Amino acid sequence: MSPAVDTPQIRQQALSLGFHQVGIARVDSSSAATTQQNDALQRWLAQGFQADMAWMANPRRQDITQVMPDVRSLICVALNYYTPHQRPENPDTGKISRYGWGRDYHRVMHQKLKALSDWLRSRDDTIHTRFYADTGPVADKFWAQQAGLGWIAKNGNLITRNYGSWVFLGEILTNAELVSDAPHTEHCGTCTRCLEACPTQAITAPYVVDANRCIAYHTIENRDAVLPRAIADNMAGWVAGCDICQDVCPWNQRFAHPTDVEDFQPYADNVAPALKDLANLDEAEWNRRFPASALRRIKPAMWRRNARAAQHSHRS
Repeated sequence: MSPAVDTPQIRQQALSLGFHQVGIARVDSSSAATTQQNDALQRWLAQGFQADMAWMANPRRQDITQVMPDVRSLICVALNYYTPHQRPENPDTGKISRYGWGRDYHRVMHQKLKALSDWLRSRDDTIHTRFYADTGPVADKFWAQQAGLGWIAKNGNLITRNYGSWVFLGEILTNAELVSDAPHTEHCGTCTRCLEACPTQAITAPYVVDANRCIAYHTIENRDAVLPRAIADNMAGWVAGCDICQDVCPWNQRFAHPTDVEDFQPYADNVAPALKDLANLDEAEWNRRFPASALRRIKPAMWRRNARAAQHSHRS
């Protein structure tokens, strides 16, 4: 279908809603890029690198038309969440990944995505949309690269030229046939800093991350009562996610700059939480510390487990 709006209008509206980058990707299930993406995903799954994240094997992730049968284009957006606060190097404090410092990014992204989606449908009642922000079976980083926002780096994150990898991604699927942007080229070059910096060797090869070895996976997704020894012995203070492979990235060191989104400013206890407090976290304190927070995915028992493992790791 021919849309009643064009790509420049969509881009202008997305930026006016506060998104920092926007691009358009055309859906072509038979393209070489799509085939390469799906082949790489199949190899990754075959090695068990998804750990317990069963949703990564959802077949809809490999065929966007199973998510929305009449999809023709994806409007991909990015929102910078970087704040310049620095974690103290103190063995008594825990480390929380920057993505979780402020308000739940799902809420912030969904509000803006809904506004953009509503605006698009208001222009033409034949336009259909569906939007996601890390909430559905959509290969968001792949589509963001196809839309020209950035490239998938050796640590598996999407790097943008303007903000590094400190961005949240979202996408609107639509039946409108929009003029697409050119896919972004890769610019990691010969750099291997992220591979060398990972304390658990979770990046087994460039562009391949084994969740079974990843501190972020275990502190956020692993529901077991005890962490694997290889993880617990290398916590280095991390209790919620891990930013090591992003902190060492030259693109982040050079291009990160503070966000203008007030919701992403850190909650009071999130930059340097006391490990002793987290090691004894109860549900009441969990509710106080993490209102409207993506960190609520980590339940109180997991916080206690992570903090105690971090304490032990520091003492070892």
